[in-house]
Amino acid sequence: MQEQQSGYGRVVAGKRSKWITLAVWIIVVGVLSAMWPMVNKEVQNNAANLQSDTPSVQAEKVAEEQFSGGTGVPALLVWHREGGMKEEDLKHIQKLYADWTATPVANQDFVPPLDKMPIQALQIQLSEDKSTLVTPVLFKKDADSDQLKEGVEQLKSQAAKEMGADPFAAKQDSASELSARVTGPVGISIDASGLFKNADFKLMLATVILVLVFLLLIYRSPILAFIPLIAVGFAYGAVSPLLGMMASKGWITVDSQAISIMTVLLFGAGTDYCLFLISHFRHLLKEEGSKSKALLRSITESGGAIAMSGFTVVLALLALMLAKYGAYHRFAIPFSVSILVMVIASLTLVPALLAIFGRVSFFPFIPRTPEMEVERARKKGKPAPVRKPKRESWIGNLVVSKPWMIVIITLVVLGGLASFSTQVKFTYDIMSSFPKDMSSREGFDMIGKQFSEGELAPVKVIVDAEGKEEALGKKLADLPYVDTVSQPAKGEKNANIVAYDIELKMNPYSIEAMNHIPDLRKVAEQSLQDAGIAAPADKVWISGQTATQYDTKETGDRDTMIIIPVVIGMITLLLLVYLRSIVATIYLVLTVILSYFSALGLGWIIIHYGLGADAIQGAIPLYSFVFLVALGEDYNIFMISSIWKKRKYMPLKQAIKEGVGETSSVITSAGLILAGTFAVLASLPIQVLVQFGIITAVGVLLDTFIVRPFLVPALTMLFGRFAFWPGTHVEVSEAEASKQI
Repeated sequence: MQEQQSGYGRVVAGKRSKWITLAVWIIVVGVLSAMWPMVNKEVQNNAANLQSDTPSVQAEKVAEEQFSGGTGVPALLVWHREGGMKEEDLKHIQKLYADWTATPVANQDFVPPLDKMPIQALQIQLSEDKSTLVTPVLFKKDADSDQLKEGVEQLKSQAAKEMGADPFAAKQDSASELSARVTGPVGISIDASGLFKNADFKLMLATVILVLVFLLLIYRSPILAFIPLIAVGFAYGAVSPLLGMMASKGWITVDSQAISIMTVLLFGAGTDYCLFLISHFRHLLKEEGSKSKALLRSITESGGAIAMSGFTVVLALLALMLAKYGAYHRFAIPFSVSILVMVIASLTLVPALLAIFGRVSFFPFIPRTPEMEVERARKKGKPAPVRKPKRESWIGNLVVSKPWMIVIITLVVLGGLASFSTQVKFTYDIMSSFPKDMSSREGFDMIGKQFSEGELAPVKVIVDAEGKEEALGKKLADLPYVDTVSQPAKGEKNANIVAYDIELKMNPYSIEAMNHIPDLRKVAEQSLQDAGIAAPADKVWISGQTATQYDTKETGDRDTMIIIPVVIGMITLLLLVYLRSIVATIYLVLTVILSYFSALGLGWIIIHYGLGADAIQGAIPLYSFVFLVALGEDYNIFMISSIWKKRKYMPLKQAIKEGVGETSSVITSAGLILAGTFAVLASLPIQVLVQFGIITAVGVLLDTFIVRPFLVPALTMLFGRFAFWPGTHVEVSEAEASKQI
């Protein structure tokens, strides 16, 4: 069949233009890197996730205005000596607090005057077995994790100097030495930032090695294995300063988590786009003697599907801009820009590299036409090789011969896995993401063991009592889930405002604690109403980590309810425009949604029953949905494009059989690489990335091995000519097909 050659292909991969394309990429990356900072230099890990009109944020503002003595971010120092703390230990602690009062460490906001207290008063604050003491140091609210770490390191250094040994390095179960751990919001912030910072280099190295190994195993060509990596490297070299410039100008905000996932996305999805073109080029080299013509045909026939796939992912990721929750919103630009640049590299730089290397790209297994094989054998004095008959795809044969069986079996399997998604439990407890031997988690566990877990992050209930007598303190103390309630504190600027610090009886980061926030608000409002105060709802504020996490959950739920329908709507519209078929669009979108819920269910089976986790992080379903639905449609588009083109000059049954056969190998290769790159996240000591990596990886594998090769073509076979409705489909006979080819 004659193919119209692509003028665009000649522009990027022609005899001379291939070198120009390579030179342009080198110059662009060099100039961008010289002009603008890399995105890693512009990371802000303390960026706000909640908007200013969120209840907990408003409460924090009231607390800061009215109670300046306690509005900093607390670092809780957990001092412990197995068998009981000595009086000498307490004197050392008092001396440290005297020093910190006189000479504050970096970014310190406030320390309580423990040095002014008699030893007996400190001893009363010890745990029941006299082994543990918790003391706070408050840091400035606007300090980021690096600045907090600077201050905490100074605390540790002075403590080691005062005590003659470093208590922060001592084992907690030691009776011979005093141990100390930093926990609370400051300790958690420092540890979370440290985990992501340490993960960046390891993640990139592991991803590069994995992609390289996969490419070598699949294509057995060292040159070809490096071509996608070179393209991804150039794309990252352009993306990083672009995002760095945007961040430096304040247009966007980036954090370490976004950069980590962006790296995986670039290598995984970027390699996929490269393989879509490379595999078609290799296939055509076995039919076309001219490498230039083969490359131009591969660009012509694959370019549209690659561009459409990339555009779909870009728009799906841009939908995250609709989010109100900061972490979701911050993902939108870095992810969409990285995919956009990667698609451009796949359609320009990769063709140029393939044009430069030609058939040598596939050395030592160079694809040749039958005529070239005969000539090669003649020159070597060997008999002409016998051309092996083209192997038919057993999957393609099975799909077209038994479509009903395939559809029923795949729907039962996927539906069964999807049913487990209804059992998924969620958590917003960041502590559960940390390794058990991490300082902030060890400190938190010690507080829970020796005191009340609620002491880690008290809930502050603030009311405007308008000077009227009210019994809110007693009502709060009588609640069954409240451990202790502080004495009321009056506002510094408005004496009518009163605050109570509440320690809950459970982990303040747990879902159980979060669910009590509305009840606490209701109790406070009722108390004001009983005191005769009008509009009590406007005069109650609740702050603290538990309230912040409650608002995080509420905001995340709102974002999920908006973004998921928008993503589905955009992908549906794009498929409708591309395929011009309502029927095909509907069943393609439905298969991707089914695949997502199956991945969530299978991921839960692995994470809960296999790894023993009680819950997954609350942000994972939305992240996984956006990635799996967008990337899943990539494979849909690539395979269905092949079938759509072939059915124009052969019977639909044959088009499906050949379309599945031709695309199954590259989709399998691409799926394995993409799943592998996401699985790399599971090697990190951060549970949120482990869980995200597992769910996304199994989702890609379900797409690769069940949905794409079996379910989608089987449905196309069952719908027959109606799959193209309302477009037209002219059935081509075998005789007509042979004439056109």
